Amino acid sequence: MALFITFEGGEGSGKSFQANVLFKLLARDEIPAIQTREPGGTPIGEEITKCLKWQDTPISPLAELLLFNASRSHLIETVINPALKEGKVVICDRFTDSTVVYQGFGRQLDMETIEKVNNLATGGLKPDLTILMDILPGIGLARKRGQKRDRFEKECLSFHNRIRRGYLELAAREPERWLVIDAGKSKQDIAREIWLKVRPLVKPKRDDDIEIPDTFSAEGTAESDLKTNDNKVENTGE
Repeated sequence: MALFITFEGGEGSGKSFQANVLFKLLARDEIPAIQTREPGGTPIGEEITKCLKWQDTPISPLAELLLFNASRSHLIETVINPALKEGKVVICDRFTDSTVVYQGFGRQLDMETIEKVNNLATGGLKPDLTILMDILPGIGLARKRGQKRDRFEKECLSFHNRIRRGYLELAAREPERWLVIDAGKSKQDIAREIWLKVRPLVKPKRDDDIEIPDTFSAEGTAESDLKTNDNKVENTGE
């Protein structure tokens, strides 16, 4: 069955790791699925990502909004919608909720403008389930200490506090769509909580307990450089 699942969260929340875990659990149970990310997920999207995250030239909030949605529109048209039409599970690391919180709550851009542009880019597509990895910004940023920081990670703590507040507000508005996870728990406990939510939706063949080895990594998934055709990771279930 087609299912659209998105992962959201602030910097250092572990959302990309858990998106990868979920994808591998679906593969284990031979459930057709693809994994992708925003911004990016396509060759065009990757070029936009470089502009948004790694260049030093200032970008206005409105320009950010438009660039994110240009990448998003292409990703939906070429990757997400085709997979959903084929009845696959689509796992996306960030989607429109990221734009609402980062450009809305964070950059304080007009919310009505954000909604209009997001709706134009998505054609009204919304996730069936959004998993929020919730963590205090100071703790999340500390996890990334020593790594190269992008434009958003370099923002002040008050910016990241607004991001977290925005996510929690969105989750409170649509509790039926959101699963809020305490990202401070162990990776295994988080993966188990997510799988218990997703499992009834996809009806896998096996109900084993989840064991995640310490060597589990995000290599070869949407968190790493995308190297497959059309820059997407796929489990065909065949």
